[in-house]
Amino acid sequence: MLTDLPNLLTIARIAAIPLLVALAAQHTGWGDGCACIVFALAAITDWLDGYLARRQRMLSEFGRMLDPIADKLLVTAALVLLAGSGRLSTPGLYAALLILMREILVSGLREYLAGREIGLPVTRLAKYKTAAQMVALFLLLAGDDGGAWLTGLRLPVEYVGEALLWAAALLTLFTGWGYLRAGLRIATQPPASRSDPAPR
Repeated sequence: MLTDLPNLLTIARIAAIPLLVALAAQHTGWGDGCACIVFALAAITDWLDGYLARRQRMLSEFGRMLDPIADKLLVTAALVLLAGSGRLSTPGLYAALLILMREILVSGLREYLAGREIGLPVTRLAKYKTAAQMVALFLLLAGDDGGAWLTGLRLPVEYVGEALLWAAALLTLFTGWGYLRAGLRIATQPPASRSDPAPR
């Protein structure tokens, strides 16, 4: 189970977090550039482990448990790292706060519904939110210095990253409200009539 390739990729995503932090802590162009590359590779494993698990029929309870944990650890580590190092503006901090609050909300709802053997399906809008969020964090971890080190050009990477972070935060509000509404609908239904509604 632990040695299945999808699970190894999930574990590698968690193991990449200390390396990401260590590189970003250098406060240099090459450190930021390498940090964003590590983040990008870790983010790719998020898609790849699920794809391989479905394609090779390696779905497991261990993978179902660990995959969302790895995702949230990676995103939370990146956001806290950026905030703690002063690399987010005040509006950017508000966007990061919205994203973190939504992650906590959805995690709590999933735990509550799991106790009733009800799943909370991922919506298409939530997938768009994740994509915008990952690209935003990639750009913000690179920063202007890391972007210049990677491309040789001085580009407004941080402005684009914060704009995408806010786009992800706005999508977070919509998707979070959808998940909360679905959870409340289930919680207020009599036990016999509970089903698995997908938030819209």
